[in-house]
Amino acid sequence: MNFNTIRNISLNCLALLILFYPLKIDALSHEWIEVPKSQYGEQLWDKNSVKKNQDGSIRVFSKFIPKSSTQITQDILYTMDINCSDHSFRDVAVGATEFNEFKNKDLRWKDPNGDPLILDVIDQVCTSIN
Repeated sequence: MNFNTIRNISLNCLALLILFYPLKIDALSHEWIEVPKSQYGEQLWDKNSVKKNQDGSIRVFSKFIPKSSTQITQDILYTMDINCSDHSFRDVAVGATEFNEFKNKDLRWKDPNGDPLILDVIDQVCTSIN
């Protein structure tokens, strides 16, 4: 066999490998689920980011889109933990341009205090994992 034959066989094998073993890019894409809107704006959560923490809570990416966006009021990205058993949450980190820009130092569990957007995120995320 000459060099060209070996090279062609190798390239064909590489092409078949790429074709039948596609790269996993799901971790980079978001699948946003919208909860019912409120008078303040919209809240979405990322179905692809849902994962269980060691303590049994659930971590999820969430995005708040205010009803009117300006330079001051822009989309807010949250990394939040949800405790399904008592319908509480905590914001682990927030960001304006990317997730986890600013870590939250106050990691106490919070009651949603009737906030329909947070309550709906908690309900939908907890339902999705069961």
